[in-house]
Amino acid sequence: MLTVNDFQEAASRLKNVVHTIQLSTSSTFSQMTGAEVYLKYENQQKTGSFKVRGAYNKIMKRYLEGDLPAVVASSAGNHAQGVAFAAASVGVPATIVMPRSAPIAKVAATEGYGAKVILHGSVYDETYAKAQEIVAETGAELIHPFNDEDVMAGQGTIGLEILSDLPTVDTIVVPAGGGGLLSGVAACVKQINPRIQVIGVQAEGASAIVNSFHQGGVIPTESAHTIADGIAVKQPGDITMQYIDQYVDQMVTVSDAEIASTIMLLLERAKQVVEPAGAASLAAVLNHKLDIKGKKVVCVLSGGNIDVSFIHKVVEKGLVTRRRHIKFSTIMPDVPGALERFAHIVAEQNANVILFNHDRISADLAIGEALIEVVCEVGGDAHAERLMKALKNGGYHIKNK
Repeated sequence: MLTVNDFQEAASRLKNVVHTIQLSTSSTFSQMTGAEVYLKYENQQKTGSFKVRGAYNKIMKRYLEGDLPAVVASSAGNHAQGVAFAAASVGVPATIVMPRSAPIAKVAATEGYGAKVILHGSVYDETYAKAQEIVAETGAELIHPFNDEDVMAGQGTIGLEILSDLPTVDTIVVPAGGGGLLSGVAACVKQINPRIQVIGVQAEGASAIVNSFHQGGVIPTESAHTIADGIAVKQPGDITMQYIDQYVDQMVTVSDAEIASTIMLLLERAKQVVEPAGAASLAAVLNHKLDIKGKKVVCVLSGGNIDVSFIHKVVEKGLVTRRRHIKFSTIMPDVPGALERFAHIVAEQNANVILFNHDRISADLAIGEALIEVVCEVGGDAHAERLMKALKNGGYHIKNK
């Protein structure tokens, strides 16, 4: 079993290797939640996520033992980069199996650290099976992304840093996929100060740990569908679940819409690029999934490796979720001046039409009618409601999309 000494030894191995990132307070998020919110920006970590901690701790420990010819790993991207970096640091060849859907930026970054990348499968579990095949064929050592105590010890060093920065912390909120980060942080923190609550967060579409936590045992899900590719795991580790069952206080889920909204807020308010998996912890806090009012809360933002081509999709989803973009349809007379009258009402409310579709031939329309579908840019709920009210007062029957 992991002890505090294991985490301290991991911290010694990681000294002068990983970035020491101080906790940051957020007055914006504190006001939104009624708690004292602190953020642990692991998106600023070397290789772009916390994963370098566990990978480096495991590989360096094995390298110093003198018998590590090559390493193999399976990962959606962040563990891949951590293993590639750590292997390059000690001069050991690395082969990484990544799902075909892995963001291009993560694949390129992994190769940039000198690793050989093989694209296989659609989710982590399929890439893991391929990695095991390679291990059997080559004799290389598998570096598991979460179900390994040395990896967990490396991830748990985040707990030591949080306690150093904020000894009076009440609650630590941690994203979870396979459970390596959550189990490591929880085991570290709880053995030092059992008073502190540790809460895990998963995406609704990949909730294996939540199910396992509430039902007991290791319970896989049939699928893992979420924008948070870094935590899209169908089956958590049996080792990580033992620690989670022992040390974690609560597990909750967040929707993809809530994650997207949080990413957008982090971009706007904190000027931070955080990937979907990394934003899950703050999403739980902002969407009131936890009882944290009046408490000192640390959200671990676990990574920032998001494909640039994917950011606009996430932001668009976030804009809709926070009602910065609203989509609706209405029927109007198909006569000259009808569109001008509609546009005038929208302009009077300081809304901006960003997408417009005019349908005059739908079978459902009566003669002399036209259907318009509109996407408008507004300033939030209050602004959206003012626009809807003005349009309804103008005689339009609004159907929200």
